[in-house]
Amino acid sequence: MTALQNVTVLGTGVLGSQIAFQTAYHGHPVVAYDIGDEALAAAEVRFAKLAETYRVEVDGAADGGADAALARIRLSSDLADAVKDADLVIEAVPENPDIKRDTYERLAKVAPEKTVFATNSSTLLPSQLAPATGRPDRFLALHYANHVWEHNTAEIMGTEQTDPAVYRQVVAFAESTGMVPIEIKKEKAGYLLNSLLVPLLTAASDLLVDGIAEPETIDKTWRIGTGAPAGPFQIFDVVGLTTAYNISAMGGPKQQAFAKLLKEQYIDRGKLGVATGEGFYRYG
Repeated sequence: MTALQNVTVLGTGVLGSQIAFQTAYHGHPVVAYDIGDEALAAAEVRFAKLAETYRVEVDGAADGGADAALARIRLSSDLADAVKDADLVIEAVPENPDIKRDTYERLAKVAPEKTVFATNSSTLLPSQLAPATGRPDRFLALHYANHVWEHNTAEIMGTEQTDPAVYRQVVAFAESTGMVPIEIKKEKAGYLLNSLLVPLLTAASDLLVDGIAEPETIDKTWRIGTGAPAGPFQIFDVVGLTTAYNISAMGGPKQQAFAKLLKEQYIDRGKLGVATGEGFYRYG
């Protein structure tokens, strides 16, 4: 049994809700935290949809496993309440350094001393956030891939200050939740998965911004040429266009142009990707 039993997930967006549900599905009590009643109402809908997905796609979930997972999840918009019993807090708030640092500064004031903090950031190094945590020795990155029930990797990356014993506890926790721990030896922007994926997505967005081809053509070319099941703009829709916007907005001129395109043509029109039924493609 892992030493990290009680888990709090901060943020109930696309990936945060998946992390919470996957953790609860594997027997851990989970508190899912978000900033208010509206966000928690949306989280309830996401968890219900995840339960349906698990019943169809995950062996054993239809035999009560998905319902048991739902029963292990408690929702809270009170940060102190959400983390009062936490052995592990997994942060999955928006990919914005200021939001993340503010979250950790507030978290550090209310979390028990025992609690391990982990960021699910896909672009920020844990050392960039560690000073705000107040416990750099009990802080590291734990990065999940989208669709955690099928792409079951958890990238684990510490800093020079991370206690090796804490690192091993998080590896054991990842295994306990059905994930394959990917142990990263030292800090690397993009970790392993995004070091491979982001150049593809950047190249695709550059082709779109430069007017070279439309998303459908770019995706079709990638699928036919490589045998991949999805093209880059299909991947953008799965990741969520808000996340794509937040990351692109911090990039160079061409990436900022892509962020502007995302905001004006998609996000401002409520087209956020798979989660809302429409992004670059329509779903449902």
